Amino acid sequence: MMDISLCLKRPSCLVDSKRMRMTSDFQWLLLTVLLLYLTNQVNSQEKRTLPDLKCVTNNLQVWNCSWRVPFGAGYGAAYEVCIENRSHSCYQLEKDIKIPPLLPGDYEITVNPLYEFGSSKSKFILNEKNVSLIPETPEILNLSADFSTSTLHLKWNDKGSVFPRYSNVIWEIKVLRKKNMEIIKLVTYSTALNGRDTVHHWNWTSDMPLECAIHHVGIRCYIDDPQFSGRKEWSGWSLLKNISWPPDSQTEVFPQDRVVLAGSDITVCCVTQERVLSAQIGSTHCPLIHLDGENVAIKIRNISASASSGTNVVFSVEDNIFGTVVFAGYPPDIPQKLNCETYDLKEIICTWNPGRPTSLEGPRSTSYTLFESFSGKYIRFSGNKVSTNESYQLFFQILSNQEIYNFTLNAENLLGQTESTLLINVTEKVHPRIPTSVKVKDINSTAVTLSWHLPGNFTKIKLLCQIKINKTNSEHELRSVTMRGVESSNYLTTVDKLNPYTIYTFRIRCSTDPFWKWSKWSKEKQYLTKEAIPSKGPDTWREWSSDGKNLIIYWKPLPINEANGKILSYKVSYSSDEETQSLSIADPQHKAELQLDKNDYIISVVAKNSAGLSPPSKIASMEIPNDDLKIEQAVGMGNRILLTWNYNPNMTCDYVIKWCKSSQSEPCLMDWKRVPSNSTETVIESDQFRPGVRYNFSVYGCRNQGYQLLRSIIGYVEELAPAVAPNFTVEDTSADSILVKWEEIPVEELRGFLRGYLFYFEKGERDTSKIIGLGSSRFDIKVKNITDVSQKTLRIADLQGKTSYHLVLRAYTGAGLGPERSMFVVTKENSVGLIIAILIPVAVAVLIGVVTSILCYRKREWATVLLKHWK
Repeated sequence: MMDISLCLKRPSCLVDSKRMRMTSDFQWLLLTVLLLYLTNQVNSQEKRTLPDLKCVTNNLQVWNCSWRVPFGAGYGAAYEVCIENRSHSCYQLEKDIKIPPLLPGDYEITVNPLYEFGSSKSKFILNEKNVSLIPETPEILNLSADFSTSTLHLKWNDKGSVFPRYSNVIWEIKVLRKKNMEIIKLVTYSTALNGRDTVHHWNWTSDMPLECAIHHVGIRCYIDDPQFSGRKEWSGWSLLKNISWPPDSQTEVFPQDRVVLAGSDITVCCVTQERVLSAQIGSTHCPLIHLDGENVAIKIRNISASASSGTNVVFSVEDNIFGTVVFAGYPPDIPQKLNCETYDLKEIICTWNPGRPTSLEGPRSTSYTLFESFSGKYIRFSGNKVSTNESYQLFFQILSNQEIYNFTLNAENLLGQTESTLLINVTEKVHPRIPTSVKVKDINSTAVTLSWHLPGNFTKIKLLCQIKINKTNSEHELRSVTMRGVESSNYLTTVDKLNPYTIYTFRIRCSTDPFWKWSKWSKEKQYLTKEAIPSKGPDTWREWSSDGKNLIIYWKPLPINEANGKILSYKVSYSSDEETQSLSIADPQHKAELQLDKNDYIISVVAKNSAGLSPPSKIASMEIPNDDLKIEQAVGMGNRILLTWNYNPNMTCDYVIKWCKSSQSEPCLMDWKRVPSNSTETVIESDQFRPGVRYNFSVYGCRNQGYQLLRSIIGYVEELAPAVAPNFTVEDTSADSILVKWEEIPVEELRGFLRGYLFYFEKGERDTSKIIGLGSSRFDIKVKNITDVSQKTLRIADLQGKTSYHLVLRAYTGAGLGPERSMFVVTKENSVGLIIAILIPVAVAVLIGVVTSILCYRKREWATVLLKHWK
């Protein structure tokens, strides 16, 4: 500008008359252009554009404005700056100006150089929108490290006291690693300015142990004031702070004995002065990551859960190895199935299942704390209280006058913590212990007193107990009894409606009212009840001896539930109109033989035990004859047989069915059965019955104390095929018939009722013929089915003389065919056939002679005819 103004004053410098020759018109044209240029320059100086003025604020309370110094201005030049506002403020300064924030709107700024020859003033338009908010560079107060957790702790002051109002701040923090300043973390962190200085903290955990390499941290900020309309920019980065592991000549591996989450990634490094050759976790080799110097690291991804002893990580150098142990596991699972109850209302037992295994044991295992919120008391779990069924338990003492308990069970290990809660009324969660000291005492033969001990303080509640009663070969019976709890813990009850002289087994369990859980059953207590007199007399029967001189009395032992004790003896009495006599028979004999005449006697049998005598069982000796009696047959069903008879109104007592094997001699008795007098059938069943054995069954009816035989039956509970074949012989043979005779099969080998015989015969020599059975389809086999079981002979006719025949005989019952018996028989020669055999050759010879004579005669005739012809 100065140069231009000088040129205007001295136009000769623009034109050299010696070197240029211009016309006056050209000179004036040039002067006109210069005047226009100078006029434009003057106008632009009067009102400058915005880029020449720059205003910045650090705290929204002061604007720091500066402008471009004109070319040629000297160092330290002074200016007068005026702001066209209400007060028309003016300031004298050298280069820039600090002014308070202006209200919204455009303001004219005039900058007038002082003491500058030829300089002119400049004008600018200023608005808040053209002001930049650039916070001061933050300063890190402190950077520290927790090497055990590889965590950096950063601390800085936001200097919020210099800001006039509430503002949001965004901090950007960068973490750099190693000497080459490799950025490994860039993160933002938001706070607010509240008008006073606030110290902020920020923590960051490195994926690599801090000992492995030097770490640097820097910070800058950005103020987001919603009321400020100007430009907002980041501050400058703070000076870097760093953390490094103290140098040491010892080789070390980091981290040492670290607990990590299974499935996560972990970096392990070796800080050393030696060259590392290889590294591995367990048996797996890992690639090396080179750090500063000879330091190296390995990255283990998705690490598997460790065994209880951890997983080894080993680094190998030239002649040595270095290592660490990593324990990979899981945080504790939420305690499963938390249950708190009491056995005795003295202490509460809380049990739970730990859930998923953590794979961490020993000092790294999960610790449990049981906290009760109403009382504020807590107890800690000790590992030696682990039960064998993989559930844990803790004991909490019951507090006086407290029934409601609010439990929180906390589970914690180095990887995390969980909890489970439970609210209970302890009087409703009583699980009594096993009753002990069970004792039984007699009251009488059908009742006893049962006592037991149940430990616990149950005086304020009711108990519900069950008694399980077992007796031999019967289902158990359950009886319940309710009682108040007693301070002594000893309880007593009566058990009645028992059977005399019976072995019972008693067991007891208890619960509380309201019901929660039964205790376990007590140990068995076995007891034999007292004896009582037998409730019935023995079941009695009688049989006359085969010679009719002695009457044999039989009786069955009483069942246990009727004997009511141990039977010691039996008293057998027999009385007639003239006298009564008795004798004693010691148990276990159940038979007595009496020499009686044919008079009518009443026989009485009484059983005796230590409590007394049974009622008498009476039976009459009289046998009522029955002349209209037939022997019948019957077949049973496996091990039983059904017997029937017609109703007889004359039978006033009962029916008796007795049976024995048919092969036994008289008197024959295996067993007997009594049936009420209104019955017309019964099923006889016995474990003594065998298939294929014939039994005699006799049905007796009782009338006026005498017995009459009503039916005599032979039968089988199951028929079998005969065991042997009938013996048979050939009684006679002729030229056209054979007479066969056979014997009966003994009953023991017949094994069923005989239904008939099958007789087979065919032509055949010995060892060349085989009859294969009744169903044979061979047309040359003849079969005779003999259904008349009384038949013992058979003549086979229409046979050929002097011919060998194969004969087979088999018997059969309702169960099938028995084995076969066979023989070969040759019929006699036929006499008519012999005559024919002689006559046939004679007749043939005569016939041949006659034919020959005829032929000779005809020959002579033919010869005579031929001779005549030739002549």
